[in-house]
Amino acid sequence: MNTPIGVAVIGAGYWGPNLVRNFMGAEAFHLRWLCDLDLGRARKVLGRYSTVGATDDLETVLADDGVQAVAIATPAGTHLDVALAALRAGKHVLVEKPLAATYADGLKLVEEAESRGLQLMCDHTYCYTPAVSRIRDALHSGELGELHYLDSVRINLGLVQRDIDVMWDLAPHDLSILDFVLPDGVVPVAVSAHGADPINAGRACVAYLTLQLNTGAIAHLHVNWLSPIKVRTTIIGGSKRTLVWDDLNPTQRVAVYDRGVDVAAPEELGDEARRAMQVSYRSGDMVAPALVEREALGAMVGQFATAIRTGEPSLTDGRSGLRVLAILEAASKSLAQNGAIVEVAQ
Repeated sequence: MNTPIGVAVIGAGYWGPNLVRNFMGAEAFHLRWLCDLDLGRARKVLGRYSTVGATDDLETVLADDGVQAVAIATPAGTHLDVALAALRAGKHVLVEKPLAATYADGLKLVEEAESRGLQLMCDHTYCYTPAVSRIRDALHSGELGELHYLDSVRINLGLVQRDIDVMWDLAPHDLSILDFVLPDGVVPVAVSAHGADPINAGRACVAYLTLQLNTGAIAHLHVNWLSPIKVRTTIIGGSKRTLVWDDLNPTQRVAVYDRGVDVAAPEELGDEARRAMQVSYRSGDMVAPALVEREALGAMVGQFATAIRTGEPSLTDGRSGLRVLAILEAASKSLAQNGAIVEVAQ
């Protein structure tokens, strides 16, 4: 249990260096390789990490018996081939979001890992932030009451991707958070998506997703590459309290409001009162809970180690990644049908 887990990082582009840094800093892991098609880039990323091998050959990494796990930070279109090769070589796998380019590909990875008794984990980093952990606790404990709605905004002047639209680029963050925080038994069942391409990029640059939950609650996501300002906010309304998460406010990331609207239960009303829909407004305190700041990626790496050593699925395992893909594919179908409601595969 105390022997470090040999790990390799595949991909030295945007996210790979962050994985390298966190695996190097984790006592549970021993980083053995950084693999990238651009060998010079891999060596540049490693820099002072002279004990880590650099290679452009995936087979060399997978043939190393000292490697028990691999972390994949390559383009989504390559996830299936790279992750399958790693699983078939007997390695535990961590995959950058999204899990795969399609639901069918993601299902292949999940089934391969389960058949071999290996851990397949998604790097849904936001789920390991203190703020999202607090949101999960608030919903699962009943602190907010029954979930009524979730409204999320993720907009900025971002990089227009060449191979995917704004939904597939930004929405996986919010969909993975939604999957992570929803109480047991509460799931999205249908989605409607609208998008626009005002700059003629050939793909949606602005999109709105509306999800219907099986309880009658609603979730709404706004993603945008074209906003001149950066906004990262989520509002979660419950029957008891409302939680507001502002990820760009380091002094008050989370606030819980005891404010809302109460409606008398129908059985408590007579016919006349029921028609009038007795409504009362609640205006209580606002509490800003203290959060212990930590690097989410470090917590995610720790969860990967725990999953490998205990055999228990991580909080963001392959199945969670598959649920995100199911919503994304349904949203893409809806977008192509001008916002038609599309059922989410269960």
